[in-house]
Amino acid sequence: MMSFERILCPVDFSDPSRRALNYAAALSRWHGAPLTVLHAPSNVPVFEVTGPFGPLGTPPLMQKERDITEEAADLRRFMGPANDTSTEIVVERGDACSEILRQAIDRKADLIVMGTHGRTGLRHVLLGSVTEKIIRNASCPVLVVPPHAAAVGGDASAVFKRIVCATDFSKPSGAALTYALALAQEADARLTLLHVIEFPQALHDIPLPRGAEADRLHAVAEAEYLRRLRAQVPAQARMYCTVAARVSEGKPARAILHVAEEEQADLIVMGVQGRGTVELMVFGSNTHAVIRGAGCPVLVVPAPRGT
Repeated sequence: MMSFERILCPVDFSDPSRRALNYAAALSRWHGAPLTVLHAPSNVPVFEVTGPFGPLGTPPLMQKERDITEEAADLRRFMGPANDTSTEIVVERGDACSEILRQAIDRKADLIVMGTHGRTGLRHVLLGSVTEKIIRNASCPVLVVPPHAAAVGGDASAVFKRIVCATDFSKPSGAALTYALALAQEADARLTLLHVIEFPQALHDIPLPRGAEADRLHAVAEAEYLRRLRAQVPAQARMYCTVAARVSEGKPARAILHVAEEEQADLIVMGVQGRGTVELMVFGSNTHAVIRGAGCPVLVVPAPRGT
């Protein structure tokens, strides 16, 4: 069964990053996965230090090392209850986005956990637009934690018990479903598998009888999509978790958020298409709309390599 084995959590000492850190620590305990906490402040050029040996007479290189040591100590204090002897802390100067992606690759992270600053769009997330860039370019799933997400406990209990997985039957959605099923089975959770129909386009995607009335067309379409949703769930998975299929109508992002609220979801899972712009995400621009409006964490799963 799929499980997270190495978790990376970038922080910038903000309240949103502290909330993300709490989730990362809880997932680390639940999965028994090593946690790396990364702080990547912008690099300050050495020539800006006063005098040839710095303000305290320290050579420039030693001055930089001293600063990193102090920042590492600040990071330990910032971590608070999440500070554990098994948690590795890393302070690296440079471009935050590049450093996060590099650390994720070097450490073979299979999950990145990051926070957002609320409902004002991806341009105002943690570290500016870094979360957006990480979602677009990371080769592993990214758990985005909004500021209003419920607090997680300090024990090693399951983090997610009510999961909504949105799918449009694409390959990225299939990858997202794999993660959603694994998380649900591990925690004996309730998983709601959701497809959103945007009429009338959806009526062209399935065979329909001639002369059918609108209400009947909607009913036939809903029945067909429910069948497809249920067919995606292996019989064995139902032995370890509760799986429900739902079909909703309307704009995908709005419908996903509505269902998540109705189900009292503590996690939304979605797929993302490739390494392109936000507009290439599954459901077009709806992935970042869901992230912007969600009241619970959103797990964004990239498409498998080569798709």
